[in-house]
Order: sequence, then C-alpha cells, then structure tokens
Amino acid sequence: MRSLLNFLTRYSNFILFILLEFAAIYMLTTSDGYHNIMISNKLKAAMGVIEKRISGASDYFSLREVNAALARENLRLRNRLENVFRDDEQYFTSVNDTVHRQQYVYTRAKAINQSTNRQKNFITLDKGSINGIETGMAVVGPDGIAGTVIGVSRNFSIAMSVLNLDFRLSARFRKNNYFGSLSWDGTNPGIVRLNEIPHHVNVELGDTVETSGYSSVFPAGLMIGRVADFNDEGGDFIRIDIELATDFNNLSYVYVIANVKREEQEKLEKGFINR
Repeated sequence: MRSLLNFLTRYSNFILFILLEFAAIYMLTTSDGYHNIMISNKLKAAMGVIEKRISGASDYFSLREVNAALARENLRLRNRLENVFRDDEQYFTSVNDTVHRQQYVYTRAKAINQSTNRQKNFITLDKGSINGIETGMAVVGPDGIAGTVIGVSRNFSIAMSVLNLDFRLSARFRKNNYFGSLSWDGTNPGIVRLNEIPHHVNVELGDTVETSGYSSVFPAGLMIGRVADFNDEGGDFIRIDIELATDFNNLSYVYVIANVKREEQEKLEKGFINR
C-alpha cells in the first residue's frame, strides 16, 4: 500500500495530465463541432493506412498460391492450344486424335533442385513415372526452354539443363527459319552459342532464336533467346551468342512436354538411318 501511495505521489502530475488529455479528447469527440469532425477524419485516415498495410502484407504472403494458380491456368491454356481437354492436370493422357492431328501435351512440374555453377548442370523435378514423366521429354520454363528429361523415378525426375556441355538442340531464327545447332560452352550461364550458321545469313542484334522442331523432343517455335553478339569474320560459320530467355537462377514452375507421336517418328527414322 505504501508503495502505491509513493508511486501516485511521485507521478501525480503526469497521471493528472493523462486524465485531462483523455477528458479533453472525449469532450471533443462527443461534441458536434469542428474538432469532432477533424479528429474523426484523422482516425479514419490512420485506420485506412493500417488496413492498407495489412492488405499489402496479406497479398505478399499469398503470392505463392497466386503463382501456383497462374501456373495451373497456363497449363490449361497450353493444352487447349494443343486441342487437349481433360480435368486432371497432373498426368499425361493417351491421345488418339485423328481430327486435329495433335502431337504434344503438357503437364506442370516444379523445379525443386538445380545448379547453374557447374559445367554439367541438372534440374530435379517433383514429378515422376506415376505422373507419366518419361525420359526424352522436353522441359520448358515460363519464358523459354530449360532442358530434357534424362532420368525418372517413381516420384521425381532429372532433366539435363540447357546449361550442360552435353546439351544439343536444333534452333532457328524466327525471321527467316535458318537453323543451326545450339550448345553451351560452360562459361556464362546466361549465354549459349548458335553454331553452323553460314556467312550469307543476315544476323542482327536482338534477333529471336527459337526451337526448329527438327527433333522428336521439342515442338517448333519455343522461345530460346535473342542474339546478344555475333562475329562474321573468319571461319566457315558466324559465331553467334544467344542470351537465354530463361533465367535459371529464378526457375520454379516448368512444363514437361510429351510428344505423343515420338515413338512412331523415331522408329521410322531409325529404320532408314541404320540402312
């Protein structure tokens, strides 16, 4: 009791000041005058700022769900372009389309592990054989190509990244369809080399390079990148550096592409090549 009395005596002036402040605010807010309106407006403005901050924080923490929803929607749109209509997006479906001559189907996957600082880089995906993934399927990101599947287990798969010394792909210029062989030299993870383009081909900085479709893996017309540098002096071909459209340091959701006519195509080609 004595401590309480000592506290009240010591801080009596401060406590009286606080009580008077509350009394003044109460009288201002309960009156119908100018001060009441001003205080109400200030409180509303302050609450608006707080609600905006809370809403912004909520939007930020929901970005992962939004990205997943967008990836699912993109998957549906891609398959619709290929004339596929199905409910389950997690699995490939068998197709016997004699009307639209469909050749490619897509399924969504997530890159759960990868490297970019080695000379032979790989990407681990969260889908495997139970999801219909098979070796030899193409892997593309939202902005461009990413690699090809080379290993599959029940629940996971491994893709050889474009950033791998063993990766090869037929690529062409979008503007004139001249094609060559695409490879990576193991140095810059953002630059690949387009080889075997003869000197008479018109090459300009910024030219778009895409998949040629001259394989049973990648459909034609998928984005690869743009010409970042070239040198047409000396040698049999132009040296062309391509800036990749895919940012491998920020690769998350990808699409795995299945060529439903791949077995037929490869069987026919193998029969003639081995003659």
